[in-house]
Amino acid sequence: MAGKPYSGTADDYSRYGGASTQVAHFGMDELQTSKPASFGVQDDASEAAAPWWNPRRWSLRAKLIAGAVIVVAIIGAIVGAVEGTKANRYPDYSRLDYRLLDTYAGPTFLDKFNYFSDKDPTNGFVQYVDRITAGKLNLTYATESSVILRVDTSTEAASTGRRSVRLESKNFYDTGLFIFDIVHTPYGCGTWPALWLSDTYNWPLNGEIDVVEANNGGTEGNAVTLHTTPGCNMKAKRKQTGHALYQQCDNSTHGNAGCGVQAPPASYGPEFNDNGGGVYALELRAAGIRAWFFPRGSIPNDVSDNIPDPSTWGTALADFPNTNCDIASHFRNQSIIANIDLCGQLGAQPQFYTHLYNCPGTCSSFVARNPGKLTEAYWEFKSFKVYQAQ
Repeated sequence: MAGKPYSGTADDYSRYGGASTQVAHFGMDELQTSKPASFGVQDDASEAAAPWWNPRRWSLRAKLIAGAVIVVAIIGAIVGAVEGTKANRYPDYSRLDYRLLDTYAGPTFLDKFNYFSDKDPTNGFVQYVDRITAGKLNLTYATESSVILRVDTSTEAASTGRRSVRLESKNFYDTGLFIFDIVHTPYGCGTWPALWLSDTYNWPLNGEIDVVEANNGGTEGNAVTLHTTPGCNMKAKRKQTGHALYQQCDNSTHGNAGCGVQAPPASYGPEFNDNGGGVYALELRAAGIRAWFFPRGSIPNDVSDNIPDPSTWGTALADFPNTNCDIASHFRNQSIIANIDLCGQLGAQPQFYTHLYNCPGTCSSFVARNPGKLTEAYWEFKSFKVYQAQ
């Protein structure tokens, strides 16, 4: 945590407590009986009476050492004060007046997205399909109340990868307040789902924000994570309820782990779904990036009334201030993306697939041969709403 700035005063180092000087008063009798004055020579009694801390007794070497110590102490105090002030910097998250810009909901939800159908860039055991194929396999469909994105469970042996979907919004955003109303999150051995923002055509140049991301059983909860180019870190004062993971957001460090914040178990997976889901809110602005999670029974009225005011929501789940990260230069042209990857660079990692979730065999063989174990691998969204500050 950030240290407190130095609170001492300048007098701590600028005042010097030397011996007081007095002018002696001599009477006539004293002049007659006193010894002649000895100039330039100090008698033994006077020298012995001077205390050790009196600089008059110090050698030149001692005086130089003392002076050096004082200079170092002053420099240390100044540096400490400066570093303390830097460590306590925090951006101005003053209230913004948000107005609704885009709504993704109902039967037209899917019309506002492109279906990504190229090879998975994260090497998943998956075949992303286009909209026509997704419709035929019932992998995506929208009703008045919600929209579903699911993994194919109709193919018994998916030897070259199981079919799934990845949607990317046609609209792009540089800033905004994003409200994601989620009913069901995907989980199951081999799954790696995510709801995220990025410019996939210019990655990692324009950054990536993982709003909701988990893998396999999903019982560890959600992780909100940033991925950037060099020059963005979270070694700064933060106000959040989640547990900070890596502080370096640079995608070239820690195997592209990014700078994540871990939420509690109820934020994702079986527990989240059993509770009726909830709302994730993400604020992207020059001052920083913040995310909140509201369980279904605790959604603020201003969110339900389409007049969201983050200044009233309390401490965020995840806080990524601009202290050591220029948000505007690292995050631009963001598309909303929702997908369910299978295995891949995260889902198939032994530390998760095998050791944490005790999934059987290898990830690809399990996904290929067990469609019946993937019935919970689906997203259900009520709506996405995007607000812009006025």
